[in-house]
Amino acid sequence: MAEQQEQAAPDAMMTRIGQVVMLHHGGDREEARGRFLDLWGEIGEDGDPLHRCTLAHYLADTQDDPADELAWDLRALSAAEELTDGDAAERHRSLAARAFYPSLHLNLAADYVKLGRSEAARSHLRRARGAAGALGNDRYGDGVRAAIGRLELRLDGTGPSRGGPGEDPGSVEGPGTVERPGPFGGSGGETLGPPRQRP
Repeated sequence: MAEQQEQAAPDAMMTRIGQVVMLHHGGDREEARGRFLDLWGEIGEDGDPLHRCTLAHYLADTQDDPADELAWDLRALSAAEELTDGDAAERHRSLAARAFYPSLHLNLAADYVKLGRSEAARSHLRRARGAAGALGNDRYGDGVRAAIGRLELRLDGTGPSRGGPGEDPGSVEGPGTVERPGPFGGSGGETLGPPRQRP
């Protein structure tokens, strides 16, 4: 019984990460980056893979240098690879580790576009497309699939060559825009995991 209550209890670290995400979405990027780094120091390189995946995913979005953004996104992918479906399901019954991959690979593809590495971008975009079957038929899943399609068009030379000011290569504006996709869906305050870049 105590074990069931423990599993049902909210994850305090995920709650803290979500609070910093809201700070970042509120426009305080520098403060958010500092707080995320403090949380990273608490979690450590060998900490819970779900926490590391989520935090690295969001930390990437606070970076000024595209190479630093890539490094954090690679950390997020590495941590996701340590997760199993059982690990994620312990936190939330609707979660599965495979649902992380469309977003994580999409974000890496966008990073590589920023760095002018189109072949690496295409490779991660193929992985994102291949993993997209794990997405639900909901606003979040539709947003991630649409973002994959837009970035594919851009890399094929048939889409816009550049976004507007401050727009990520994998992002889009318009109706149905959601925050940068992550494995758990949602945006802003409903954060359970890494939603980040607007698809």
